[in-house]
Amino acid sequence: MEYMKPEEIIELFKEKFNESITNSRIEIKTAGSKKNSYSLIWLEIELKVFKEAVKLLCTIQFPHFAIISDNDTGEEVKLTYHFSLYYGERFKEISLNITTNLPKNNLKMPTITDLIPGAQTSEREMKEMMGITFENLPDLPNVFLPIDFSKDVFPFRKDEKGVYPLSKNGKHIGGNIIDNEEEVKKVE
Repeated sequence: MEYMKPEEIIELFKEKFNESITNSRIEIKTAGSKKNSYSLIWLEIELKVFKEAVKLLCTIQFPHFAIISDNDTGEEVKLTYHFSLYYGERFKEISLNITTNLPKNNLKMPTITDLIPGAQTSEREMKEMMGITFENLPDLPNVFLPIDFSKDVFPFRKDEKGVYPLSKNGKHIGGNIIDNEEEVKKVE
């Protein structure tokens, strides 16, 4: 197997997507008593080329998908998909993180589950917790939130006002049953 260097990977993405890459950087870190180094690539790309960027990533090597992290900045939601290339290859593994921004008034993006099926759980988490619509992601029941959880409340969003009430009956909070109405308090 031929291994690409982090600089070559960034160059490949820049050649393909040019102006749609808004930021890129490489971090070199060390770990362990022998101070072995490893690389992290950070790419920030426009939403319109996000899925094509993941397709390009898959041509280098089928990536190991880890998780999606989110950051609600108030005006938009930043999603970072965390991947690894050369996963399990001692001292060759590269972490590649692709970030895209979604405006709060249009929280929609394409799913990547047709390319990387293992992304389904993380995309469903972002759907439940952030209110993001993933186009062509099957509409399955909640994974993380109770069945009776309000469909218009997104716990990870900054514009939410707390956890009262989280369920339609106002008595269940994260699966815990509240016996007295006095115990249910609005958190601000």
